[in-house]
Amino acid sequence: MNTAEKLTALRAEMKKRRLAAYIVPTDDFHGSEYVGDYFKAREYLSGFTGSAGTLLVMPERALLWTDGRYFLQAESQLSGSGIELMKSGQPGVPTLPAYLGEELSQGDVIGFDGRTVTGAFVEELREKTDKKQITFYGKRDLVDLIWEDRPPLSAEPVWELEISYAGLTREDKIQKVREKMEEYGADAFLVTALDEVAWLLNLRGGDVKHTPVFLSYLFLTKRRAILCAQRKAFSEEICRELQRAGVTLLAYESIEEMVSSLPEGHRILVDERKVNYRLLQAVSKGVEKVNRPSPIALMKAVKTPKEIAHIRSAHVKDGVAVTRFLYWLKTHVGKETITEMGAAQKLEEFRAEREGYLEPSFSPIIAYGAHAASPHYEATPETDAVIRPEGLCLADTGGHYSEGTTDITRTIVLGEVTAEEKRAFTLVLKGHLRFGAAKFLEGVCGQNLDILARQPLWENGLDYNHGTGHGVGYLLSVHEGPQNVRWRIGKEMDCVSLEEGMILSNEPGLYMAGKFGIRHENLVLVRKGEKTECGQFMYLEPLTMVPFDKEAIDTTLMTAEELGLLNTYHKKVYETLAPYLAGEELAWLEKATAPLW
Repeated sequence: MNTAEKLTALRAEMKKRRLAAYIVPTDDFHGSEYVGDYFKAREYLSGFTGSAGTLLVMPERALLWTDGRYFLQAESQLSGSGIELMKSGQPGVPTLPAYLGEELSQGDVIGFDGRTVTGAFVEELREKTDKKQITFYGKRDLVDLIWEDRPPLSAEPVWELEISYAGLTREDKIQKVREKMEEYGADAFLVTALDEVAWLLNLRGGDVKHTPVFLSYLFLTKRRAILCAQRKAFSEEICRELQRAGVTLLAYESIEEMVSSLPEGHRILVDERKVNYRLLQAVSKGVEKVNRPSPIALMKAVKTPKEIAHIRSAHVKDGVAVTRFLYWLKTHVGKETITEMGAAQKLEEFRAEREGYLEPSFSPIIAYGAHAASPHYEATPETDAVIRPEGLCLADTGGHYSEGTTDITRTIVLGEVTAEEKRAFTLVLKGHLRFGAAKFLEGVCGQNLDILARQPLWENGLDYNHGTGHGVGYLLSVHEGPQNVRWRIGKEMDCVSLEEGMILSNEPGLYMAGKFGIRHENLVLVRKGEKTECGQFMYLEPLTMVPFDKEAIDTTLMTAEELGLLNTYHKKVYETLAPYLAGEELAWLEKATAPLW
């Protein structure tokens, strides 16, 4: 079926149930950023493949909301589908709940699969539609009724993350969480986020592409720890280890029964921004919900000393691989046919040569020329451009190693560049360097620092439509909260103070539609610096060790301080990587990191 036929079939199911609207988010049952193939219902219906977006289907209209990372991609992929693009956050564009509040009639019913929307989202729907006495239908996954040959639920093998990498045992972590439960006055805790379950139990899996997690829930009480997951994904050895730690393994589908069995008078800790609507509905009326952010999110964001030591090692390995790739691309372009997908495969080969490498941490973005104007462009066989010895190529890639997770973006000069490109490249680099050099008091949030990266662009009437930074997990999601760096503050964007041991990305950018895109990204570690009578000061240690392309820098736009920051970073890059390179690659690195005055 094509998109129109799929929407027609869905509308027929909606009509049977008298639904005025049906919402299809980009979510699994756990609120994950990236989802397995079974859960790609929005992609199946709309043809839009971006990782973020929500489809609304009504009897006469269909609309898709997505954010600024995907505007260009969505415009292209939705063309001719009959689905209207709603550009989230843009002037005059209402949120989906606000839109429904205006468009629906008295007594209408909104449908959705209650397992794929959070309690917080449904509450927002309720707030915007309450005056019209709108009700909700979340019992059935209507897309499942029309999706022929739907992929099955993934059940890839679960594996153990050894204590030498994790730094804390699962028993230690569970005890820390129980202490938080006690502090919150909770008798039970429902953990639904896949990365939180994996972190807590020191386990990893393969049920989500590029994110080593496994489909699961954890129901934790003062004395019991019940893991609801697919038994066939667990070896006998891991089952025994879980049992020794006091963790009981039950069927994945049994979580609703566990939640509903909690006796009246008890209190259950839930983060309604993460827990799905159906599970919240399963909580007995006599049980009080303690709606607070999951304490696990902050615990795993602050890396242990062992994790930090390993992460530094992972970045050295990754730095060697990416630097070798930069040398290869710059010396081979124009001499042989290299496409975006071919370049991504070559970088994967360089990474695979490093001991401990496991897999990419996300789908690689190798975007040549105008393709880079779409921040999350991903080459396909239909769009795979030949990379030529001219202009710029943006490479945003990362890897999972036994020692941790990496994420890096470099904008590469392949030949002659225009004055406009050099100016843009330099302005973005100035913001990157200023943010990376931040010195701030303990307690500061990412929102306080965002302007450091944007100011060189804002001063010139320019901006980028994405956050400046995100957290990064340890062999988990490459995008990890609760910390972030962005200037917008809303319901889903808590101001979380930056603590020692947190990892952030530093990735300002600039995107000129139809022309080029630029992004410079390093990962940085939050560290404690000097302590004075004014308080504890913090700073950011760069983890990523790869040179920036000096050929596109307009030094007349940079201050002496900014040039000094760049030279200091490049000196560190050379000292770190030189022992692992030789011959022409080493000679190229020496030239690429030489001081720029």
